[in-house]
Amino acid sequence: MEKVLKIILGPTAVGKTAYAINLARQVGSPVISCDSRQIFKEMTIGTAVPSKAELSAVRHYFIQTKSITEHYAAGQYEIDALKLLEELFKTHDHLVMCGGSGLYIDAVCNGLDAFPEPDMELRDSLNRRLQEEGLESLRYQLRQVDPESYETIDIANPQRVVRALEVTIQTGRKYSDWKTGNETTGPEALPKKERPFRIEKIGLAMDREKLYDRINRRVEKMMEDGLLDEVRALDRFRYKGNVFCPDLNHIPPLRTVGYRELFDYLDGKTDLDTAVESIKRNTRRYAKRQMSYWGRDNSIKWKVDNHR
Repeated sequence: MEKVLKIILGPTAVGKTAYAINLARQVGSPVISCDSRQIFKEMTIGTAVPSKAELSAVRHYFIQTKSITEHYAAGQYEIDALKLLEELFKTHDHLVMCGGSGLYIDAVCNGLDAFPEPDMELRDSLNRRLQEEGLESLRYQLRQVDPESYETIDIANPQRVVRALEVTIQTGRKYSDWKTGNETTGPEALPKKERPFRIEKIGLAMDREKLYDRINRRVEKMMEDGLLDEVRALDRFRYKGNVFCPDLNHIPPLRTVGYRELFDYLDGKTDLDTAVESIKRNTRRYAKRQMSYWGRDNSIKWKVDNHR
């Protein structure tokens, strides 16, 4: 029988976890997470890790298996996920994957080309510009040299912007073009990697106002569940040796929406109510970027449900 990987994707707070668990139980599959933040064991509330009941309903993979002190990116996820899929397909005909990290999903479906070794001198130069000129200057440059990356990466995250510029400047090829199987044409186009299974992408969507209301209520629930205490417990990771580094650049996961805003509160840069409103606003913006990212993918079968 043909092996099929069903990928449940969609914007944050749309209800992917519940849908994936229900589908997994129907087809007798575990749930394979492709969320770039739920993989970190120190981050639970702010990343909306599935509840204990949800985790016990079916087996989950790639949930809180790494530490934020470890470097883990989409290229390694591609290797790890394909190895797991190969093993699981020995005993399953259908597997369910779930997540909102577009680059991780692309890594599994199309593959990623191997990024070059970083040019540390160039990286240091870009980081100096970040400190001296501010993030907006680097964003402007990225928009000029690689508009696709500007529209799809988290441009509120300085290290994402620096990395995209770094690769583009170092290689002379847009950061977005390093995704295998993209729409680049010409001699530098990368062939899509073949997978020994069929891929079905199921996208969950809902009316924007309905989704934004769900996002706002989820942020409020996270705060009730102790997100601020979770962020306080992460404060120890902001040290390099005995030196306090408030910019979070050395621990990129801590720049995740929901965490960086509360660190601003703890650092006295804003009050708590403003920080919470910023989390809501930035999460809504992230959801919008997610939908823009997948809007170009005609292989996704969208399911619109405004009753969840």
